Amino acid sequence: MLELAGIIILGILAQWVAWRFKIPAILPLILIGLLVGPIAAEFFNEDGSKWIEPVWNGEKGLFPGDGLYYFVSLSISIILFEGGLTLRRGEIKNIGPVITKLITLGAAVTFFGAAIIAHYVFGLGWELSFLFSGLIIVTGPTVITPILRNIPLKKDVSAVLKWEGILIDPIGALVAVLVFEFISVGGDAGFTGTALLEFLKIILFGTTFGFTFAHALIFVINKKWVPHYLLNVVSLSTVLLVFVESELFAHESGLLAVVVMGMVLGNSKLKNLKEILYFKESLSVLLISILFILLSANIDYKELMLLYDWKTLLLFALIVFVIRPLGVFLSTSKSNLKTNEKLFISWVGPRGIVAAGIASLFGSKLLKQGVEGAEYITPLVFMIVLGTVLLNATTARLFAKIVGVFLERSNAIMIVGASDVARLIARYLKDNKRRVVLIDSNSENVEKAKAEGLESIEVSIYDDELTDNIELNDVGYLIAMTGSDSINKFVISNFASIFGEQGAYRLATSQEVITKDYDDEDHLFTIEDDYINIMEAVREFPEIHETPVNSVQEYKTKIEKIHDEIKSIPILVKNKNTNEILLISEFEHDVKKIEGWIVIYLGKNLNI
Repeated sequence: MLELAGIIILGILAQWVAWRFKIPAILPLILIGLLVGPIAAEFFNEDGSKWIEPVWNGEKGLFPGDGLYYFVSLSISIILFEGGLTLRRGEIKNIGPVITKLITLGAAVTFFGAAIIAHYVFGLGWELSFLFSGLIIVTGPTVITPILRNIPLKKDVSAVLKWEGILIDPIGALVAVLVFEFISVGGDAGFTGTALLEFLKIILFGTTFGFTFAHALIFVINKKWVPHYLLNVVSLSTVLLVFVESELFAHESGLLAVVVMGMVLGNSKLKNLKEILYFKESLSVLLISILFILLSANIDYKELMLLYDWKTLLLFALIVFVIRPLGVFLSTSKSNLKTNEKLFISWVGPRGIVAAGIASLFGSKLLKQGVEGAEYITPLVFMIVLGTVLLNATTARLFAKIVGVFLERSNAIMIVGASDVARLIARYLKDNKRRVVLIDSNSENVEKAKAEGLESIEVSIYDDELTDNIELNDVGYLIAMTGSDSINKFVISNFASIFGEQGAYRLATSQEVITKDYDDEDHLFTIEDDYINIMEAVREFPEIHETPVNSVQEYKTKIEKIHDEIKSIPILVKNKNTNEILLISEFEHDVKKIEGWIVIYLGKNLNI
């Protein structure tokens, strides 16, 4: 009981440390696992026992016999299902061919290149070399996200890394499963007809079970045959059912089945999808915390010592500094990415839970089967996982600055609220070559924004999802213009330091407009305008107009004329020579020369 409670407590503590110091959780989790496992057995306990003993002699420990194997299998199935839920066809299409090449050509380069290196550098047999290379194809999004969260990058670079990590997980898992099947079934005969048959069975049953059960679950939930309080546990039990049933029909097809199920659910019109996703995310955090400590603790000190060789360093260096860049540059050869962006993508390729979990799973099974060299699989993969995470977590920000992809000035604009007026302003800014992201929890507003070709995200400002989105790293301006004064104030107080590096602004409240008691440091347009005034103007005149000004007096005169007309509101100014756009409040604070500027206002056209 003490060991089990200790794993959960240490796991959550590691997650908190990771959050506090902005590092991937995998790093403290593995270090804790090694400390309470092989290091404790070797240096702290005279009897050679571990503080946390997952398995010992196949009989004792937390998971005697095949217990650990079953727990790891079920846990990874839930984690992969949660990953599948986050995949959206539309988002993949927007990223372009670079992602497709990275998860196909790039994965193939890693698969064959790493296998050749493992065979000739480390002396592994070809079968185990290809198993090792299949396991390290993956680059987990849960590891990449905390690394990139505080590095301001262009959206395209962040998007490539994020979606490569999400899509490559199931692909790497599938490749590793298929290679494992070839080893287990083919034996000395290699790629036999029997192994090929097993391969086809995995594909057939995995996709069939995943697709069928996903649609069945969608039907049941939409028909409201499941009460709301049972929704999450029913979906969880269905995932486990799919995994187990698929495994019974075709061994090792369960992982493919749950990924397919997650992808189908994630792209469906399931009303409760977000609720299921949040539940699975929380569960995944807990499982990842437990798994990494368990799997790290399960490694023996003698297995770690197998890596105490110059060949290990050479293997790591060739995979990270040769194979990864080769795959990236081949995959992005005819893309719009610049050389420095390709270099940065090449540098960031940390491995995650799927690699470590499946390696431990297959490594222990091959050891039981007596496969020569199988003892190297788990420690080698853990070495790649720990090494890449440590390298990227400590150097990614510095390397971004060295190669010149670090944005010195974050100019993208986040508008919280996707109302009619927000969309009108966003369209104008987009037409003037500014990146604008609309944030709203109202699905109808978000759909309208997307229909107008605007970048928009349906998310609550009270969720962590907003700060976890690495594609928002280039946002430097924060504008809160919802119809709720309390939400606008909450946005400024909680997100100004994250998304408002260049400035954070909100609409005036109705009370502030009346009393003129207003903090001019964060006011959005002018002291005369609140949400009601702006919406009334746009309701009758959903237009944006421009008028040039060439002197301070002309600027003041035109602003007064716009204010005098109830249905017109000044919002921005633009430099007609440089196309620089500033908010009215920002312009009045910093402007030095008035010549060559254009006042932009919405509402009724005053022809001034």
